[in-house]
Amino acid sequence: MNGSADYILIKAKENGVNVIGLTRGKDTRFHHSEKLDKGEVMVAQFTEHTSAVKVRGKATIITPFGSVDTD
Repeated sequence: MNGSADYILIKAKENGVNVIGLTRGKDTRFHHSEKLDKGEVMVAQFTEHTSAVKVRGKATIITPFGSVDTD
């Protein structure tokens, strides 16, 4: 990914949505977490340290490839 393609948006649809960043490398580890309340939006970026993002709770995730709602 490059340019604007390496950003995603996460919009919380309920209070207490957890967004967790996971590291790159031989061992995948948690390196950052945020808690969002209903209506809050987080802009996340994939970097040399972040290879994945885990979302817990009801949210809409918007990427350059489309959007998805969690259950």
